[in-house]
Amino acid sequence: MNKVLIFAALFCTSITQSVLAQRNVNLITTDIDHFWQAYDKINATKDTVLQYSYLKGLFLDKGTPGLKAMMEARGYTAKEYLDIITQKQTYFNAIRSNTLKAKDYVKAIAAKIDQFKQLYPALKPAEIYFTVGAFRSGGTSKGNMVLIGSEIAFTSEHLDNLVYTNVHEYVHTQQKTNMGDNLLAQCVMEGVAEFLSEKVMANPSTAPALAYGKTHTASIKEAFAQQMFNTGYGFWLYSNAENSFGVRDLGYYVGYAIAEQCYEKATDKARAIAEMIELDYNNMDALYAYVDRSGYFDQKIKQLEIEYEKKRPFVLSATPEKQGNSGDTLNYKIKVVFSKPMDKRFRNFDFGPLGKDNSMMIKNFLGFSEDGTTTEFEVELKPNKQYQLVLGEGFRDINGVRIKRYLIDFKTGDK
Repeated sequence: MNKVLIFAALFCTSITQSVLAQRNVNLITTDIDHFWQAYDKINATKDTVLQYSYLKGLFLDKGTPGLKAMMEARGYTAKEYLDIITQKQTYFNAIRSNTLKAKDYVKAIAAKIDQFKQLYPALKPAEIYFTVGAFRSGGTSKGNMVLIGSEIAFTSEHLDNLVYTNVHEYVHTQQKTNMGDNLLAQCVMEGVAEFLSEKVMANPSTAPALAYGKTHTASIKEAFAQQMFNTGYGFWLYSNAENSFGVRDLGYYVGYAIAEQCYEKATDKARAIAEMIELDYNNMDALYAYVDRSGYFDQKIKQLEIEYEKKRPFVLSATPEKQGNSGDTLNYKIKVVFSKPMDKRFRNFDFGPLGKDNSMMIKNFLGFSEDGTTTEFEVELKPNKQYQLVLGEGFRDINGVRIKRYLIDFKTGDK
């Protein structure tokens, strides 16, 4: 009888823990239901006015805070939703049954969030939204919201990683920011989330970037050191851009390796986890100290930053040359000379301090010289007016290092 009572007590305890774990996870799936209601109505008519009305009334207007956050984060528009609904019916029909099982994942996700809380007792509650986007994110986060793009996450290719993805994004809800001020900050932030997801799941990440990174450490480290202070992410994160490694998202590996080495060196593992979650990734002194403590790089970060600035490309000159008049308009050609050969695929221009009204509008971008050290473009300007244009950090050399911003500032003369 005592054995029976003990078994019953253990059984009840197990059920209670499971129920409590599920109660601690607020997983909202109503966007999926609303999406399919709109989907069926939209595809039952060719009337575009009706289609928009169904999309708005049945899906967008009923959207959860998670849907609104996902749309804002990825810039989704009503037109994009109508396009994918009407043009990708075969795709959506294939994943429909999977998306309708979203609630079945509550227990598995709750169990892992409970495990996360054991590793990090200060864990704050977050809401998980299984929403529907337009193919630019399978998962992201904003504030205390985990945002899952069900149109990607519920494909057969990604379904096995659905719980893992939720844990990764849940880690982001605990961090101070989801936007790093430079590449290093963003990679450390993502790497911490990936490393802790492994700890919570008790299974290795299946990300190809991690598998590749572990066998190509030296070459990745060398290339990353040249670009890690860039304000853009290049091919390192969220991109299919061509690169010498032939693998995307290697920034996840760099950040993961830094987090892993910090954790392995720590004598107090619980404190190490708390420190990596609570790190202010945009406080460069704190970030540099954390990276230095990992020992991932052979030099201190400050020294690497000094070397980066020394090697950084810059504008040697930007010369406006008057080409003639077209009525009241002056035609100018601007020739820019760089200190190093540029990657001809990239460029960007910004307004100067005087704003849009005094900015040069480029009429024709003539391209780069064969060696990439100069570029030319044509502008149409008004006489006797101050004009500005900033050559932005979108310009980068052939190693992916971005230029120092350069202001072109001059006043036109008479006609």
